[in-house]
Amino acid sequence: MRILVCIKRVPAPGAKINLTPDAQAIDATNLGFTISPHEECAVEEAVRQAEQHAGSVTVLTLGPPEAEEQLRSALAVGADEAVLMPTDSVAWDPMATARALTAGIAELEVDGQFDLILFGNESADSGGYQVGIRVAHALGRPMVNGIKGVTISDGVASARRETATSNEVFELPLPAVLGIKEGINLPRYPTLKGRMSAKKKDVVRSVPEHRPGGPHLIRLVTPAQQATATVILGTGPDAARGLVDVLEETGIL
Repeated sequence: MRILVCIKRVPAPGAKINLTPDAQAIDATNLGFTISPHEECAVEEAVRQAEQHAGSVTVLTLGPPEAEEQLRSALAVGADEAVLMPTDSVAWDPMATARALTAGIAELEVDGQFDLILFGNESADSGGYQVGIRVAHALGRPMVNGIKGVTISDGVASARRETATSNEVFELPLPAVLGIKEGINLPRYPTLKGRMSAKKKDVVRSVPEHRPGGPHLIRLVTPAQQATATVILGTGPDAARGLVDVLEETGIL
């Protein structure tokens, strides 16, 4: 079984995001990067399925040259091959990204199709929810997003998706595409042996063609910072009256 996982280099979740003065890009100074969390779970699921079905795992990313770090992280936890499609500073909208990934996958499938292609449910930075769907449509393969469980048997992938009240189970004939959601598994930590092995593996490079056609970047905007205010009611016995007033306002007294 051949499995491909498309991953993305994103700012570490929870990090403070600063923009460049022209608001056209993220200021990466002192900013840590990682694999998007949904895609980290997708890598783990691919490795587990490959171990169960005697398969191989290839990881692919479209991103800056520095994204090799994330590819090697995937190699360190069990992926077999890595492919980097390096980009420059040009903005890649979801349509351009999907076109480039589709072309890159076609090159990788010259020697045979991937049985399963995994994406993250959505990326941690832009959260577009659409690149995986666009690629699946371009490849003419069935696709389901939001997957929290995968079982493969007799050429069919059974994919479980949680809803507000129950679970939905989809049966997709292989080859298929799935959007993996965080929580499907607990990603393993790379061992020292895995890290050393990842350093020795080659990362294949494939130059993508940039074909814009979607939204155009005007500027980036960071969300407003949520601030909390602390009110000092007083000190010592003098605070008692203020405390009673607050309890009355909230309806406790």
